[in-house]
Amino acid sequence: MKKFICILSVFILIVVGALFLPKQEDYDYLRLHIRANSNSAIDQNVKYEIKDELVNYLTPYFCDVESKTQAINIVEKLKYNMENICQNILREKGFNYSVNVKIDNEYFPTRTYSNTTLESGYYDAVIVELGDAIGDNWWCVMYPPLCFVNNFENNTQINYKSKIVEWFKTIFK
Repeated sequence: MKKFICILSVFILIVVGALFLPKQEDYDYLRLHIRANSNSAIDQNVKYEIKDELVNYLTPYFCDVESKTQAINIVEKLKYNMENICQNILREKGFNYSVNVKIDNEYFPTRTYSNTTLESGYYDAVIVELGDAIGDNWWCVMYPPLCFVNNFENNTQINYKSKIVEWFKTIFK
């Protein structure tokens, strides 16, 4: 009987303990990280030029994005073009290092972007690696499209969806 109570107690402790273990969150964000070749001034400057070109290129594609899945699908279709944009800028500036664009789920520390704070955790991100990619990075949020807000023309509207508003609309139809 003592053995049974002991085994039952251990089982209960394991189950209760599992409830309080930190879980890998699946945040509903898609981040963009452009990682510079190094922290030299020239590598950091070209990183910002690439950032400007990529944001300008991606802006029209993200004005009507309604989900992270849709955003990821867009990036997967545009990945080759994104790499070419980066490679062309690097060649124009006399750099001969490589570019790699990938979508990955990585751990990131807490960061604040405008009025949005992203807690530390695992996030899906579009990672643009320039050369050795060991320099400081530039980042923003692609979904919801926070990096593109200032790039939308006056006649372009970002369509944000609110589950609460949609719920109220269905109730009070």
